[in-house]
Amino acid sequence: MRIEGLEVYSFPVPFKTVFRHASASRSRAENLIVAVRSGDGLTGYGEGCPRAYVTGETVEGGAAFIRRHAEAIASEVSDAAGLRAWAEAHRGEIDENPAAFCAVELALLDLFGKAAGAPVEDVLGLPRLDGPFIYSAVLGDSPYLVYRLQLWRYGSKGFSDFKVKVSGDLGRDRRRVRALRGGGAGRRVRLDANNLWGSAEECIRHLNALDGWVFAVEEPLRAGDIAGFERVSKACGVGIILDESLLRASQLEELGSPERWIVNVRVSKMGGIGRSLEVVERAARLGVGVIVGAQVGETSILTRAGLTVMQAAGPSLVAAEGAFGTHLLREDLTSESLMFGDGGVLTVPDSAAPGLGLAVREGMLAGVGYWSSA
Repeated sequence: MRIEGLEVYSFPVPFKTVFRHASASRSRAENLIVAVRSGDGLTGYGEGCPRAYVTGETVEGGAAFIRRHAEAIASEVSDAAGLRAWAEAHRGEIDENPAAFCAVELALLDLFGKAAGAPVEDVLGLPRLDGPFIYSAVLGDSPYLVYRLQLWRYGSKGFSDFKVKVSGDLGRDRRRVRALRGGGAGRRVRLDANNLWGSAEECIRHLNALDGWVFAVEEPLRAGDIAGFERVSKACGVGIILDESLLRASQLEELGSPERWIVNVRVSKMGGIGRSLEVVERAARLGVGVIVGAQVGETSILTRAGLTVMQAAGPSLVAAEGAFGTHLLREDLTSESLMFGDGGVLTVPDSAAPGLGLAVREGMLAGVGYWSSA
């Protein structure tokens, strides 16, 4: 297949509500959308969400990475095997630009699937999607009345799995956790601290004062403080979810006591489906649990990519996050928004649809850059 053009866009659509946590507050999407065009008139679309506080990336830096490599990718990649070879040859640079490469990879896989008349799972040699897929409720660090309204909405829709952003204010966090406990013993709860505490001792005091009842906490200390995470886990009897602290598969080998760890595999953060699958496969071999997560503000493109990884995780899958679609976005980029329904359940409309199976509304995009062989 001959690639004739590669375009880079953004999709800065507003959210229906502001989403807050300890590292950031967001009111609109911040992403990169790539369109790859073939010589026979097909277009594949991909998405990445650069986050400075996660991987050190920005939208501008990601767009520059894509423009720098667009011509080489077009000349060297014509199928999935070529894409894997290119990614392996440029592993070090992709480590620094995972969200940007994710957008390119997804666009190419979408294009290859459309050319073959087959879903991306066929292109990757994986079983086709066989849902349904179930997502957690995610509660941000909102004012208490807003939090209670969100909690009521999730509860009325039958959610039983919850992720809660903590603030570090003990009274505030205790009140919010108690509100969750009021919903009954059938709820499973984990916390996300977004690298909030400066020391393990401070974190331990806070978590123990919440009266337990959570099974895991995500990124309680500064990113990469594995020894500190272990102290928190032992003292509080909770699992530790690694997000910013785990950006590539090789880092899994540095962890001991696999039952202590869960890795948050966000497709954009990892650098696409291929690199996400590397993490999932190695985690399964080591006995480490997996959460397939999401960046706030993802469109249905990244939601669809996450389904591939969720299915591949199999028994290692602890939970999944994302699939908010127009629950959060004022508009989705695709004509049909992939998002969870009651109980957090998402059912794939057509697992045999070519590529990612999405109809992208390209007129909604804002241009960033363009490369063409012409």
